[in-house]
Amino acid sequence: MFDFVHEKKRVVQIVLALIILPFAFWGVDSYRNSGGPEPLATVNGEQIGPQEFEDALEQQRQRIREMAGANFDPAFFDQPEIKHTVLQGLVTQRVMSGEARSLGLMPGDEQLAQLIAGIGAFQTDGKFDTERYEAALKERGMNRLGFEARLRQDIAVRLLSDAYSQNGYAANTVADMLIRLNEQQRTISVASLSPESYLKQIQITDADVAAYYEKNANEFQLPERANVEYVTFSADSLLPTISVEDKDIKQYYEEHLSEFGSQEQRQAAHILILVPKQASDAEKQAAKARAEEVLQQAQQSSTKFSALAKQYSQDPGSAVNGGDLGMFGRGAMVKPFEDSVFSLKVGEVSGLVQSEFGYHIIKLLAIKPPKVQALSEVRGAILQRLKLQQAGDKFAELAEKFSNTVYEQSDTLKPAADLVNAKVQRGVWLSKGQVQTGIWTDKVLQAVFTDDVLKNKRNTSAIEIGTNELLSARVVEYKPASARPLAEVAQPIRHALQRQRAAELAVQQGADILARLQRGEKAGVNWKSAQNVSRNLRSSIEPELLQAVFRADLGKLPAYVGVPAGRGGYLLARIEAAKETGAISEGKRVGYAQQIRQLTGEELLLAYLADAKKRADISMKEFVAEEKK
Repeated sequence: MFDFVHEKKRVVQIVLALIILPFAFWGVDSYRNSGGPEPLATVNGEQIGPQEFEDALEQQRQRIREMAGANFDPAFFDQPEIKHTVLQGLVTQRVMSGEARSLGLMPGDEQLAQLIAGIGAFQTDGKFDTERYEAALKERGMNRLGFEARLRQDIAVRLLSDAYSQNGYAANTVADMLIRLNEQQRTISVASLSPESYLKQIQITDADVAAYYEKNANEFQLPERANVEYVTFSADSLLPTISVEDKDIKQYYEEHLSEFGSQEQRQAAHILILVPKQASDAEKQAAKARAEEVLQQAQQSSTKFSALAKQYSQDPGSAVNGGDLGMFGRGAMVKPFEDSVFSLKVGEVSGLVQSEFGYHIIKLLAIKPPKVQALSEVRGAILQRLKLQQAGDKFAELAEKFSNTVYEQSDTLKPAADLVNAKVQRGVWLSKGQVQTGIWTDKVLQAVFTDDVLKNKRNTSAIEIGTNELLSARVVEYKPASARPLAEVAQPIRHALQRQRAAELAVQQGADILARLQRGEKAGVNWKSAQNVSRNLRSSIEPELLQAVFRADLGKLPAYVGVPAGRGGYLLARIEAAKETGAISEGKRVGYAQQIRQLTGEELLLAYLADAKKRADISMKEFVAEEKK
């Protein structure tokens, strides 16, 4: 059931998701970052810290931002319910990880090695490519040892999930019943009564309009409004005034040579003897003794290092390649490993190197020296960097003066504008409580609609609206909250009432026609061409009408049903014939049974999770809404 090699396709999808998409699992010890002494949750003694929670929250925030686009609201993730959901997800993952470990579902080294080597994303010309593998991990800010430990655990969790979700139950009689229900067909003709057909029959009086206006006064309220003038000041606005001399560019280049080239890279191979985190002292000593035996063989003949790695190494990603890890720079490996690699000479074999994963024996294969770009290649980038730096410095210097000026000369914005060589912009109407896009943030609106700014016509304080960007505004004209006059909204009210009553008349007429048809009377309905419909086939028929069709009594045909239309008006259907599904093929039964098994399997998994959480020792922080200042 858990054969990795022969049923590899499912797991490959998981691996690719780990590389390409944001990570779904956060439970591997090598990637935990509790971020502080006070955990937000504990699961059987394992802590979930603030940093891990913030990482998970940011992951979800980014996903929603990509889906919502311009409609994304960052405040959504400030809600206690959302924070609780994210933390609950981390707790669930931790529970699942513990269950998978206790059941012994971790894949073996050989299985993991074959899996990784067989993934197309890590191959070049059909063969496993170490450099490509390293590059893919580096893009995610990972090293291979941590990734493989994480992958091992994620697969175990997936196996545990699949053991339930992929093994639901489905009786053939249930599948047959569902097939017959879903594939029953009705031959129907449809007619619709639209509100537009009744508009001319509807007369709306001035009294009707006035009555609606008075009854729904809230619909026509205008919020407080202010017409403002404003001035903005940013570091970007200073860039045209900044000049940089060639000597400054050269000096920066010479002082930052390390930034303009590739770092030294080294190619190394290793043999890893794993030491599990939960290993006993005896197991740790046994692993060390085994590593010392392999080390002795490697030091006796370094030319046999590749063969020894294939035979003894428990790093599945590199063992198949003789322990070769490819080229990498500083920061790609865990620190003890890196320190050893960068202290070796080419061809030299290290002593035992202990890391969080176990014992390593390392051989340095090659060194790729650093390469520095010429000044001419990076001159433009340095120029822009220095201009931004000087603009930032100048902004910091002027920002305080700008803030003081708008405060000290609070009856005009001109002095502040002159100070930073900006123009006073005019003619913008703002409404209280209605945040707009761009510079008109909630913070700006709150500042504008204060008594001092509105009544005394004083400048707002200098408000930060972005990184190195300030704004101050002043009210030129103010309009208190008021109701739009009846004359201004009479026509829209008239049209809305006319449409509403036409829709009501259409529904009334439709119900009358349906009653006559069901009594066997003629009603002069303009039916559309007949069509066949079923429950499982999408069609242009509105869902409410389709449901009525399949609830109808077919004792006598034709039968008639009708429902109010979702967008106004009324829908009628004439049921002319009914057709039951014929013989059910085994293939179709298998397909339906699979869907039923999936549904019941998901319920089994949820029940298992609920039971596992009851057995686990879990504590979670309660989130509360932050009070607005």
